[in-house]
Amino acid sequence: MPICTCTPARGTLTAAAEARLAADITRIHADINKVPPTYVDVVFSELPQDSVFVGGRPGTPLLISGWARRGHPQTETTRLALERSAAASRIAGVPQDRVMVVIQDSPARSAVEAGRVLPDPGEEAEGLDG
Repeated sequence: MPICTCTPARGTLTAAAEARLAADITRIHADINKVPPTYVDVVFSELPQDSVFVGGRPGTPLLISGWARRGHPQTETTRLALERSAAASRIAGVPQDRVMVVIQDSPARSAVEAGRVLPDPGEEAEGLDG
């Protein structure tokens, strides 16, 4: 269900760091939003270093964007962003001031996975099976 896209400049993350970050993002999301880890999708999409800019100048930020079903308490969504940012900084060795995390949400019924409309948070037993 949740989709998290990590966008580093090429060479920022090793394959091992990507695997550790994907595992941590999955654990964090599953713990905070109380869903099975199998619900969490993490994708890495590297960009050439000359294609990433911060403040109009070449930079090497680690951008993490995600989608989640609307309906989770805002305090949990903020915690999710903070914990993802801390994990990314720790695992990638990227300073916190170079990590940006954004979590967007929309109604669960706006998404389909495995041919099924997603259930609202808390209604997973009635909809998508783990």
